[in-house]
Formats: sequence, C-alpha cells, structure tokens
Amino acid sequence: MFKNRIIDILGCQYPVILGPMRRKTLGEMAAAVSNSGGFGQIAASGLSADQLRREITKAHNLTDRPIGVNIPIYRPNASEALEIAIEAGIQIITTSAGNPAKLIKRIKEAGLKILHKVSSEDMALKAEACGVDGIIATGYEAGGHIGRDDTTIMCLIPQLVDSVKVPIVAAGGVADARGLVAAFALGAEGVEMGTRFLATHECPVPYFYKQLILDAKSDSTVVVAKNAMPTRLLKNRMLEITQNHDNAQENKHLNGSDSGSKYIQSESDASIKIIPAGQIAGLIKQIKHIENVIPELMHGVNRLSQRLAAEFGGV
Repeated sequence: MFKNRIIDILGCQYPVILGPMRRKTLGEMAAAVSNSGGFGQIAASGLSADQLRREITKAHNLTDRPIGVNIPIYRPNASEALEIAIEAGIQIITTSAGNPAKLIKRIKEAGLKILHKVSSEDMALKAEACGVDGIIATGYEAGGHIGRDDTTIMCLIPQLVDSVKVPIVAAGGVADARGLVAAFALGAEGVEMGTRFLATHECPVPYFYKQLILDAKSDSTVVVAKNAMPTRLLKNRMLEITQNHDNAQENKHLNGSDSGSKYIQSESDASIKIIPAGQIAGLIKQIKHIENVIPELMHGVNRLSQRLAAEFGGV
C-alpha cells in the first residue's frame, strides 16, 4: 500500500496521475483513471466555460473519487476556469504554462491544493516560494508542450528533490512499472502519464492515432518550436509544413487561435494534423482498458521491487 505526501494531497490510492491533454482528458477518462485508483484530471485547455462545467459534472456522475482540473495559466480564461472548478467542488488544481502566483491566492482562499508543472530547478524554487503544495517535473522526453530546457527526468528529478521541500511528481518517459520504480528511486513521490493513457480504449481520439503510438519507435517523435512553446509530436507531413527556422512563426502555426483545428480528428487527418506524444510511445505496444493499466502497473511495481530488493539485499 502506497503512503506518501502525494497520496495525502490527492486522496487517491496510487500515485499515478492522468497527464492533462487538450480536448482528450475529459470527464469520462478522468473518472476512469480515478476509479482505477489513480488520479484523473480534466484538461481545461480548449474548453469553453459550459464545456468545462459539463465535463466536471460528467466525471462526478461517474466516480465518487477525487478528480482534478488542469489550468494553463497563460490562457485568457484561466481565472474563469478556476472559478468553475471551485464552484463544482474540485479540491485539486494543477497549473502549467505560467506563473502560479497569478492564481494561487484564490486557490488557497478556496481551500484547494495546487500542484504546478515545471521543467527546471529555478521554476521549481519559484513555485515553492509561491506556496504550491507539490511540483510536477516535466522532462524533455514528455509529449505535447514541454519546457525550454532539454533536461530529462533522470537528471531533473534528483536535482529538484535536493532543492525543494515539497513533493515531486515525475512527468515524461513513464509508461510501465520500470518507469515508476525508476522515478521513485530518483526521489519522486508520484508519476504523471499521458502517452500511456492515449493508447487506451477510453481515450476519445481516433483509433488511427492510437495505432500510430503502437507503431512508434524510439526516434518517432520530434520537438518543434523549441525557443517559443516547445511541443513534442509524432513525425508526419504536418511537421514538414510547420517546421520553420523562425521558432516564433513555428509556434504561431502550432499554437495560434486556430490551433484546435490542427489536432487529429479522423484517420484522414493522420498526415496533416499535429499528433502529440512522448518518446515513451516507442515502448507502448498494446491498447488497453484504463481499468487494466493501473492494476497491471502496480503489479509490475511489486514484482520489480521484490527483484531489486533481492538483488541489492546483500550490498
């Protein structure tokens, strides 16, 4: 049985968080993760006020376990999304893409907990100074939007553990028991998984998107807009269109006001839409039900922990 600070903050059974993904991690998916013992969260990015309310209501109708809402701070409707979450009874907020100081006063006034996403030691120290309850450390290997620093989880996690007092969650490069155990060995108290949950039956993306993840190899992703808003995507013809020596122009094309229309909706879009995924896609070979992902993960953790204990027991 897991017992640590992240479990205490989130109120879940296992320290496994559903990574928020724009227009993908909605109410049903968040509820499925929470029902499996993890911590599901709804991505507020790309949702109108009414859509966010509906997704939170849907999740609450499907689970009585805790769920969270992720709010990208740079979005113009960040404060509105926070008020909707508070009104709906959400107790945990995760924030990203901005300074948590902009929202933390209201979050604390409402009695909520907050985990903030960072990609460097400096960002972690600033977030801790603001009063966050925990930090989600995103490595360079993660999918979707990542930090401007090319620091991997292997290096980032132990540095943050040595620098801050709040608990750390590792995000990026985790899809099985080996990744979770490695993250804990580095000092993390939880993991956030996105790409692994993309390849599930419950994820509301076309089957072809999931098949692209299964077909991925170790070099099937690339980071674009590196000096603007870095984003890791699966390689396809869309990248030939968007990649530009001017990172600002590349970022505008990927993240502009019409960026939602560039996300994959059907099989015919596979070569002309952006397809976020982490490097760990190369490890994922099977589409599973969410109800099986976390139990299998934890069973693997138990077996691996026993093996490591036996191997290192005499040291």
